[in-house]
Amino acid sequence: MRISLKRSTGDVALSAALAGAPVWAVPGALLLVAVIMLGIGTNPTAAFGALADGAFGSPYSLGITINKATPLILAGLGALFSFRAGVFNIGQEGQLYLGGLAATWIGISLTNLPPVFHIFVSLAGGFAAGALWAFVPAILKTRRGVNEIISTLLLNYVAMYLVSFLAFGPLRGPETANYQTAPVAASAELPFILPATRLHAGFLVALACVIAIYVVLWRTPFGLEVRAVGSSPRAARHAGIDVSRTVVLTVLISGGLAGLAGAVEILGVQHVLMGYFSPGYGYSGIVAALIGQSHPAGTLVASVFLGALRAGGSQMQRAAGVPVTMAYVTEGIMVLFVIAGVALRHRAYVPKITHVA
Repeated sequence: MRISLKRSTGDVALSAALAGAPVWAVPGALLLVAVIMLGIGTNPTAAFGALADGAFGSPYSLGITINKATPLILAGLGALFSFRAGVFNIGQEGQLYLGGLAATWIGISLTNLPPVFHIFVSLAGGFAAGALWAFVPAILKTRRGVNEIISTLLLNYVAMYLVSFLAFGPLRGPETANYQTAPVAASAELPFILPATRLHAGFLVALACVIAIYVVLWRTPFGLEVRAVGSSPRAARHAGIDVSRTVVLTVLISGGLAGLAGAVEILGVQHVLMGYFSPGYGYSGIVAALIGQSHPAGTLVASVFLGALRAGGSQMQRAAGVPVTMAYVTEGIMVLFVIAGVALRHRAYVPKITHVA
């Protein structure tokens, strides 16, 4: 028996095409959604035009788009950081909720701090809360071999119900008619970069994190260890890398970035904590990381695109009569395209086994 790694020209071309599967996922999903729109009697050109107008048609619309993209950028960075280590942290949503909870508590409780320091402490608290929530599945994986996909996914529900309980009960504001906390202090609110656009400073935090994650992953020894563990844990272990330590630190940073996403959303947009304050930002951050091929720059671009879908969905519904949920359908189809591309690419790289008489 002989194992052959040789591939035909057609296989090479196929692999090259599949390597760009995440890029092709966007036009592919839009094309499929256009077919769906035609099937329900809607003009796709008018619908997509309304969506683009709602997302980029004015400075205010652009600001809303970027505000919606900001938590996606941070959650996506957290997802890609763990992906690079071969760890599938699907708990971005729960970690985001805990980060929002911590930032809200600090923003309400510590009222005598200078504005800049109050913002910094609140953001740091959000990062720490997300990291601590991710610490549990990290330890379970390294000490007991528990599958992190299952543990992080289940902890999402624990986090969401915990935050809902606190917002509806112990932390509910005394003078609020809705089930929400009191607003955070003005000193903890993220300032607007351009007041006319409502674009807040959390976007600058996200951009700084994009640069930081790139530097850490590709310009530091720790980043080399992370990528080595993601490529082959066994080879990394033989090279002297403490795989368990690297996995735990990676998941802590991943969860911290998701927690930071929740903190930015509270301090920059909502200013109060409600039971279900995130419309799936954590899950969409994972989508952004997949579309962006687990690269900070790609995740940034993908997050802005997904933010545009969310921001322009309402205008698409008003102007073209297309339900706003079509934006989420588009997002889901893109995920299917990405997953299919990855699966086919792996299949294309399977070595051929030939029998020699």
